[in-house]
Amino acid sequence: MKAIVYTNYGSPEVLQLKEVEKPIPKDNEILVKVKATTVTAADIRARSFTVPRVFWLPARISLGFKQPKKEILGVELAGEVESVGKDVKRFKIGDQVFAASLAGFGGYAEYKCLPEDGPVCIKPSNLTYQEAAAIPIGARTALFFLRKANIQKGQKVLVYGASGSVGSYAVQLAKYFGTQVTGVCSTSNVELVKTLGADQVIDYIKEDFSNSDETYDVIFEAVNKSSFTDCLKLLKKNGTYINITEPLPNARMLWNQLTTSRKLILSRNSPETQEALNFLKNLVENGELKVVIDRIYTFDEIVEAHKYVEKGHKVGNVVIKVGDKF
Repeated sequence: MKAIVYTNYGSPEVLQLKEVEKPIPKDNEILVKVKATTVTAADIRARSFTVPRVFWLPARISLGFKQPKKEILGVELAGEVESVGKDVKRFKIGDQVFAASLAGFGGYAEYKCLPEDGPVCIKPSNLTYQEAAAIPIGARTALFFLRKANIQKGQKVLVYGASGSVGSYAVQLAKYFGTQVTGVCSTSNVELVKTLGADQVIDYIKEDFSNSDETYDVIFEAVNKSSFTDCLKLLKKNGTYINITEPLPNARMLWNQLTTSRKLILSRNSPETQEALNFLKNLVENGELKVVIDRIYTFDEIVEAHKYVEKGHKVGNVVIKVGDKF
């Protein structure tokens, strides 16, 4: 089978299209013929090995010291079940599925084996493979952190980075949970964020969001481009600050934890669960959650796709078509 392989950390050019051995499913696994995958921040970090200094050693242990342990990236995918192990009960040949593969990567390949009890579900019936592939990481991350914040109907939520993958889902999910949502994004994405359901949109190019007279129960920082000090100005006394990219609290955050009743939720790996994917699937099929796709690349354009995402200006998701023709 064809796969995108990298044997060294580095620039997008380390990614190469190669022939590799087709996997065989174990007794509890399904073999998925991958139709689409994506380029996420996780793929970029793993490929380039750009991690916070404090996590350098744990990351090297996990990803590989001299070279990558797992040579095929790709943390989310959608495709069709081609075969199943003898103990598999939930899936059958021909099922159309979508899945998160963050634990083992492997989505950048024509075939991927997945345990049937893992984060894999029947894909939403009203989505293409390309759309479904863009749900398992971004949407699940937004859902995990909003649930962690115990989001409640009637609260006010601000999403900074509202046009990105996680941010676009956070806006929609916060609205689904009955909150009043303010999105922060650039001028070119204001109308998009409005279509996602944001009650108000702040264009950070034209105005400083921290000068707002509003205060919020939850501030969701999806891109780590605002300062914690600015966010504190707008966060209610018992509010919750979420930052999905900052792994450790800085001095100001620690002092805030010691001296106020505000809650701090920082970056962590959100659990990969079937429950979350099924929840998101139902929202999509009921028309309450939509996928934002910026660009779609072919498999042999993977280097260009990584270069584009690495610039940090993508809107929603960048998808990779996986097929027989390259």
